[in-house]
Amino acid sequence: MTLSVTINAHQLGLLLDKTVDHMAGDHFEQLHGIRLDTDARYLHAVASDRFTLAVARYGLNHDDSDQEGWARTIPGKSVPTLREWVSSHKGAQWITIEAGEDRLVFDSPQASYSVTVKRSEDYPDWRSILRTITENTVEDKPFPALRSAYLARFGATENILRVRLTADMKAALLFGEDFIGAVMPARYAGLAPAEEETFTTALSAWRWTLAAGTEGVDMADLPAPEPSRYEAAKDVSEATEGLLRSVLRSGQDVFNTDYKADRELWHAHIHIGAVNWMAYRYLDALNNVDPRVARQVVEDTAEQLDSGEIGEWAWDSAEEAGFNPKEWDEAYEAAVAKERAASAPDWAVRMARGLNEARLAGIEVSVGDNPHVTFDAKAEEWVAVKPQPAETVA
Repeated sequence: MTLSVTINAHQLGLLLDKTVDHMAGDHFEQLHGIRLDTDARYLHAVASDRFTLAVARYGLNHDDSDQEGWARTIPGKSVPTLREWVSSHKGAQWITIEAGEDRLVFDSPQASYSVTVKRSEDYPDWRSILRTITENTVEDKPFPALRSAYLARFGATENILRVRLTADMKAALLFGEDFIGAVMPARYAGLAPAEEETFTTALSAWRWTLAAGTEGVDMADLPAPEPSRYEAAKDVSEATEGLLRSVLRSGQDVFNTDYKADRELWHAHIHIGAVNWMAYRYLDALNNVDPRVARQVVEDTAEQLDSGEIGEWAWDSAEEAGFNPKEWDEAYEAAVAKERAASAPDWAVRMARGLNEARLAGIEVSVGDNPHVTFDAKAEEWVAVKPQPAETVA
């Protein structure tokens, strides 16, 4: 058991999930299973039933890379049990896979799982198969017939896939993030052989139906939902974009806000930028460790934000974490009261700000003696005055 790699539970689960639907049935022993195949940089999971081929990969840690490659096939009957074992771990928990002659041992601090495997050197050379497909040249205008059932198998990639078509009777190639796959074309489409079907003949069967439509309308012209005043992001990509946008916008707002004129707003912009940057870094780290958990957190958070009850959610979460939110509330109110007692009233601050803006605009304003605002000749600006308590008459 000298050959081993380390991978977290979530990533191992993804490798299995992205390939399990492509295994051949138990009647085809050679392809009935998932092949784990390592090289100097990646751990690959491979599965095929001859009609589809799927390869998902995981970048090895530095300590696992540059070792001698190995490949073992996990029998199809053992895959569900292995997947259940992996699911019993938290996504970030590390699992070591050790390869022996006739078995793989999956080991974690929580438990170990051993499975008898097939070394089977006669497993198809999947690298050469896919490389050959990438080298296919495009013939005319390919219009291959693809079985929807085969395409559905690629749904487990949970990713955006790019598709390359080269010819009607050659496999289509699919690329995703750390994923590559292929799907064979169907030989028959309807009543005629697939190679006899063209885009023109297929379109002709729909000309009557489509002719009634107006000209120049595109999918982008479909009605969009009415924009709401605020709508929380419901997927990781959207949430990531929103957080980064807010950080950059807050940074710009800090430079555009007059610190002297509106100190509270200036501090608010800094706070918003800092909090959103923290949220982005946490979400990005979670998405790298366990994308499915990240997606669920974003969806749950969006639902909570849309409910408009985040104050109640935060209060309950604070209590569940062992904190005392009532104590926080009282301390905050006391701090605000103390700050207000030591400062000029907000309306006096706004009055001084208005006088300064009028002065900068060249507007002469006459202000009589009063206890609320005064002109600071040294600073050349109007300032609000903290009201003094009335003297006690003896």
